[in-house]
Amino acid sequence: MQSRNSILRKPAVQSLLTSLVCILLGLLVGFIALLIINPAGAGEAIMDIIKNFLNYSKRTTQLKNMGNTLVKTAPLLMCSLSVLFAYKVGLFNIGAAGQYVAGAGACIYCAVGLGWHWLPCMLMAVLAGALIGALSGALKAYRNVNEVISCIMLNWISLYLVNTILSNVKNPTSPYTYEITKKVVMENGVATTVAHPGAVLPQLGINGLFNNNKYVGLAIPLAILLAVGIWVLLTKTRLGYELRATGLNKHAAKYCGMQDRTNIILTMAIAGGLAGIGAAMLYLTGFEEWSCTQSSVPAMGFNGIAAAFLGGLHPLGAIFSSFFIQHITDGGAQLNKQVYPSEISNLISSLIIYFCGFVLFFKLTVNKWLDRRAEQKNAAKGGSEQ
Repeated sequence: MQSRNSILRKPAVQSLLTSLVCILLGLLVGFIALLIINPAGAGEAIMDIIKNFLNYSKRTTQLKNMGNTLVKTAPLLMCSLSVLFAYKVGLFNIGAAGQYVAGAGACIYCAVGLGWHWLPCMLMAVLAGALIGALSGALKAYRNVNEVISCIMLNWISLYLVNTILSNVKNPTSPYTYEITKKVVMENGVATTVAHPGAVLPQLGINGLFNNNKYVGLAIPLAILLAVGIWVLLTKTRLGYELRATGLNKHAAKYCGMQDRTNIILTMAIAGGLAGIGAAMLYLTGFEEWSCTQSSVPAMGFNGIAAAFLGGLHPLGAIFSSFFIQHITDGGAQLNKQVYPSEISNLISSLIIYFCGFVLFFKLTVNKWLDRRAEQKNAAKGGSEQ
């Protein structure tokens, strides 16, 4: 009993249990919504969402679609790390979506318009995202502008600015930009395209594990390495300590000689860079092109909030939560569209975010229950000794 109680008191175990409870509650409410829409097929529909690529009968098709889910998990993980990194330093980076957009615009334009190799394209995506994040951080540090307000405004500024810039490399026959495998060349005022495979992220042979899915490659292991790196930065380095100290109390940090303003700007810059590289991990695979007519910010940045909190605001936990969020998001595409809307998976993700708001309440409840059990055990032990 003592060992079980000690295990339940560990923060990591409590975070894992809380995440599982949030997932079950989100799926339960999503199932109720399916029942309201059409009770007859609700059970099969919720299983379709949970199974995702496992709905296919052929193993080769399962592997290929699993690869597609992993391709989209990598940028989601980066957006999740962006949110949780800022949150660990006392800032709420709701601007991961705008930083993601800035990174997408930078890497696509450098690849398609300038014909750069994938590495400098990725670095430009990092710089673009970091610039947007640093701008919000500077407003917070020097003018005490709430980062939530500035981030929301910058989300839309980034979107329409990127739409304008990428219209220069837009395919004239569609609202989308040219494929990342092509470079736009102007000849006598006419845009032509030439082959440009150097802009695509290398596959490293990983694609062979997923039925030669051409989109699977460097992004997946790189995202995992960055998650580990963020964990090391936050918990094992002096810089991470100073950033967390500034987030807890910037006045105390300043009193101790820490550069509070610099740390706030640096935090948002790092968070923005993470979201920016997430965009590069998706668009430099050629998985999809940017639509220059879109009027809403991509959901990837906002889904990162769900993944961050579901992962217990831990970089390593974010790896698994990001895969789960993307898994059920793709699972929504498996539904019968004539009966159920695919957005039901977004509803489940939203509910998970909502239930994650009760994490502290859940942990307090568990600790109180354990304290009560310990008191009863001690009282019983004392009575037996008398």
